[in-house]
Amino acid sequence: MEYIKRLFDEILDFALKSKGCVVVVGPKWCGKSTTAKRFSRTLIDLMPLDTRKDYIGLAKIAPSQFLNLGEKPILIDEWQHVSFIWDQIKYEVDKTGNFGQYILTGSVSDKEKNEDIDDYGVRHTGNGRIVKKMMRTMSLFESGESNGSVSLMDLKNGIFKPSFSDKSINDYAFYVCRGGWPLAMKQNYSIALQQAKDYYEMVVCEDIFSLKDITIRKDEQRARKVMRSYARNVSIPASDETLRADCSSADETFDKDIFAKYINALKNLYVIEELPAWNPNLRSKTAIRSKNTRHFIDPSIGAAALGLTPQSLFKDITTFGFLFESLVIRDLRIYCDTIGAQVYKYRDSKKREADAVIQFSDGSWALIEVKLGNEEDIQQACKNLISIANDIDCDKTGKPAFLMVVTKNKFAYQSDTGVYIVPLACLKN
Repeated sequence: MEYIKRLFDEILDFALKSKGCVVVVGPKWCGKSTTAKRFSRTLIDLMPLDTRKDYIGLAKIAPSQFLNLGEKPILIDEWQHVSFIWDQIKYEVDKTGNFGQYILTGSVSDKEKNEDIDDYGVRHTGNGRIVKKMMRTMSLFESGESNGSVSLMDLKNGIFKPSFSDKSINDYAFYVCRGGWPLAMKQNYSIALQQAKDYYEMVVCEDIFSLKDITIRKDEQRARKVMRSYARNVSIPASDETLRADCSSADETFDKDIFAKYINALKNLYVIEELPAWNPNLRSKTAIRSKNTRHFIDPSIGAAALGLTPQSLFKDITTFGFLFESLVIRDLRIYCDTIGAQVYKYRDSKKREADAVIQFSDGSWALIEVKLGNEEDIQQACKNLISIANDIDCDKTGKPAFLMVVTKNKFAYQSDTGVYIVPLACLKN
C-alpha cells in the first residue's frame, strides 16, 4: 500500500534530531509503526509471537546487546512488552549523548505501580534524554479531503484569502463515520466504513480487558454500555456520574469504582481524549467552568458505538452536530501538534462557550466555534465569540489572534464583524 504523507513525519523527524529517544504513542491503527519504520534503520518488532519470546529473553539477560542489535535509529515496536528495559535505554542514550538513537512505539500506556509515570505512560526520569510524541489518526488535510486553503498559522499572522470547498454535508457525514484510519483511505465506501466498526469491536471485545495494570472482568455488554454512554456525551462536559447513571438500569447499578476502571482503560488505550478547559483572565467576575469535555480520539469510534451510518446521522441532527464538532477538534489537535499549539474548551457561568481555544506557543490565542447549522446559527456563533473575546482581559492575555467559525458550508470568508467563517475542508496547519 502506498504511504500517505503524514503531518507527524515532520514532528518525528525533528524529535529524532533533538533527543536520544522518541516515544511515539497513540491509538492502534493510527499508523505509528508504518511511519516510524520510515525513520528507523533497524526494526525490533515485538508483535509477532514467534519472535517476541526470543527478543524479551535477550532484553532480560543482555539488555545492552538488545539495544545494539543494529544500526540506529532502532525502532522497538510495541515496546511495552520490554518496558523493564527503560533504565538501560536511558543509559545507552547518555553513554554517547547522540540524538536519534531509539524510537519506541506502542498503543497501550505502561503505567506500572509506584513509578513516576505521566499520562502518556512515560517515566519522567527520561526528561532531557527522551521525548514523547502523540500520533493521532489522519486529518482531512492529510487524507486529501481538505484543500488546505486556510492555514491556522496564516490566520495567526493576519494572512487570509477567501476560498472555496466542494465538500457537502453528505461528505462530512461520511468523514465522521469513516474516521481518519489509514486503513480506510482510498478504499471503497463500505470497506472504508468498516474499519472504525472493526476498531470498536476490538476495543469492547478484547483490548479493554487486556491491560496489565487495570484488571476488569470480561463483560462485553458492559463495555458496550460504557462506550455508548460516552458516545452520547461527546463534545459535552459530562461528569463521570452522568455517564455512569446512563450506563445503569432499573435492575443494575454500575459500580463507581468499576466504571472508573473502564474510563481509565479507555484513556490508557488512547481511545478517548478529553479536551481540557481554558482559564483566561476575565474583566468581569464571570466564573469559568473547568470540567473537561468528552471526546474520542476519532469521532468514528463514537459513531460505531452508537451504530450510526452516514445516512442515519441525518435522522439525529443533534448527535451529528456533536460528532461533527468532535471531527473538528480532532483535526485542530493534529494541526496544532505541528505548530506547537494546544487546544482547549471555553465555558463560563453565563453559558457562553467556545468549542475550541487555540493557545499558541508565543501566548497568543484564538477562539473557535463549530456550527453544522444554517446561516442564522453561524451569525449567532460570531456574536458569541465576540462577546467572549470582549470579556477577556486583553491587557493580560493580549488580543485574540483571530475568531473563527468552522462550518460544513462551501465558502471561506471574513464577515463584516471580523470573524472568519471557514469550512473544515479548507483548513490545515
